[in-house]
Amino acid sequence: MTIKETILTALHARLSALPATALRGEVLPERVPTDGLLILRDGEPGEPEVTLSPLRYHYQHRAEFEAVVQGEACDAAFDELTASIGAAIAADRTLGGLCDWVEAEAPRPVDLPIEGAASLKAALIPVVLHYSTADPLG
Repeated sequence: MTIKETILTALHARLSALPATALRGEVLPERVPTDGLLILRDGEPGEPEVTLSPLRYHYQHRAEFEAVVQGEACDAAFDELTASIGAAIAADRTLGGLCDWVEAEAPRPVDLPIEGAASLKAALIPVVLHYSTADPLG
């Protein structure tokens, strides 16, 4: 497994411990679980900075979570979900030494009315993964 895949798998595992259902690369299901839903999107590693001797590629990989809650008190549920994401990331910002640093950016929530059902509150939450590798394909 590549460093990038190992890091994304570790990040997904970290957030799978939260009460919300955590998926990776899935489409939004028809029903949002009562505790909320997180979908990890692999994102873009971007252009690395390169150092020589030894050759290293330094990435600031931008992955993102789709965070979705539904129900009567979706504002409070969304706030609780985003706070739990922040706490899970802050508990180990290196993902057990796999990354140099992991940081989430502030979400930009939107309210989505659903005809005949409770509205959704959703946001994309960018997560920047700082890591280095000896090979951009490895």
